[in-house]
Amino acid sequence: MIGIVNYGAGNIFSLTSALERLSIPFGMVNTEADLDLYTHIIIPGVGHAGAAMKKLEQTGLVAPIKALKKPVLGICVGMQLLTEHSEEGNADLMGIVPIQTRLFDKHQGIKIPHMGWNNISHQNNLLFEGVESDTQFYFVHSYFIEYNATFDIATADYGMPFSAAIQKNNFYGVQFHPEKSGIAGERLLMNFSNLKQ
Repeated sequence: MIGIVNYGAGNIFSLTSALERLSIPFGMVNTEADLDLYTHIIIPGVGHAGAAMKKLEQTGLVAPIKALKKPVLGICVGMQLLTEHSEEGNADLMGIVPIQTRLFDKHQGIKIPHMGWNNISHQNNLLFEGVESDTQFYFVHSYFIEYNATFDIATADYGMPFSAAIQKNNFYGVQFHPEKSGIAGERLLMNFSNLKQ
């Protein structure tokens, strides 16, 4: 059963709708005690990473989340919160994965935010089981996770290669929105729900 961290940093309707379509049971995590009720945890998020981190800190959930041994999935800003630091608001984040969140360089002739469908190239990771490499997912973001071969499990390109998905131990992150990415996104959510602890 999936627990969604409810810290006020984004509209979770699309995510809960996708889980309902897939018949994946879920509930909301509002307190540290709630974390024990679920086998898998999702950290959603849209908007400003620095503001999202402040909201997460106010819940008192940062240390308990960092201590989790069960599968955790950060989506979009939720993924960025797993990193050390974001250029957005010059914010220190949870630091679970020792990489940086950076602003796209508009001087490369790209539009910011990066919005729409983009191909990803993924490795043979359980999160992407049954998803063909070079599949398209839906992105909406102005800041990106720097590519690091140690933690990268899927790569996209927007003026430069960046990490579309990362993993460190039981912590996973995806920059795209699986809940808005059609069949491939639904498969990824199902794969996450089936990850073993």
